[in-house]
Amino acid sequence: MQALLNAIETITPGGDARRIFHGRGGRYPGCEHWVLDAFPPVWVLTSFRNVEESELTTIGEALAAHWQRVASPTEPLNWVFQCRATGAIETRLMSGTIPQPHEVTESGLRYLVHLLKGQNHGLFLDMAEGRRWVHEHVELVRSTQGFRPKVLNLFSYTCAFSLVALDAGAEQVVNMDMSKGALEVGRQNHKLNGLSSGALFFAHDIFNSWGKLTRGGPYDLVIVDPPSYQKGSFIATKDYARLMRRLPTLVAPGGHVLLCLNAPELGLEFLLEGMREHAPELTYVSRVANPPVFSDTDEDRSLKVLVFRQN
Repeated sequence: MQALLNAIETITPGGDARRIFHGRGGRYPGCEHWVLDAFPPVWVLTSFRNVEESELTTIGEALAAHWQRVASPTEPLNWVFQCRATGAIETRLMSGTIPQPHEVTESGLRYLVHLLKGQNHGLFLDMAEGRRWVHEHVELVRSTQGFRPKVLNLFSYTCAFSLVALDAGAEQVVNMDMSKGALEVGRQNHKLNGLSSGALFFAHDIFNSWGKLTRGGPYDLVIVDPPSYQKGSFIATKDYARLMRRLPTLVAPGGHVLLCLNAPELGLEFLLEGMREHAPELTYVSRVANPPVFSDTDEDRSLKVLVFRQN
């Protein structure tokens, strides 16, 4: 636990939403189950196995002692513990309060998050570099090719990719996700950032919506960020190939695909081989590096964000 306690000593109040400690990367022996995130003004500690109350007490005391040193006397310590041991998800508010609504920032944009329900909080912190790539790519297309790109955002969740694309000057972003609740948060996120036009929201099953997607295309950028395993929605080992086969018909000539997968058991070659077999018209360009704090002893197990280009 010492590596986690050392990370706590680096905490500073405020700032963007971010990861503080990533034990899951395997770089801190004995701490592989611990993760600490900042969703200011709340800190979220997550364990992927059951832990003793005495361990939480030790961590809570370390947080409180450090907070007393770095925060103003009027700024309370707010922190949440979530246990994601196999077969159980438990979330507890350990100290302080959580703002309602709870807004966090990343690179100048604002996002609504919810920390006390479910395991997904509304913003995936490991995708920060993917969002930065989208913003820079849209800006590059505008400046070098002289047009505002059209974007398709599949498995859009709360539409973070849509925010960065529109903020960078995309003409339109089509967001599609089966979850009406996630898309509603996405709509609120757009309003929160003053992005009142350019976004479309479709609560559809992607695999039953090829006609709608094709008629709306082609797209200059297609973003694919599915869950790795979600019954009734997407199972990567079975469904990614079906999706890959459709990509060439959705992408405009010279357009790009951002292909994402967060499944430790499926390495980089799973995506590369799949694209070679099912979408040979798309050429592999590069892998977007993950944020440094998410470094892994085996990068093949970490989040994979790959860029492809239509020939």
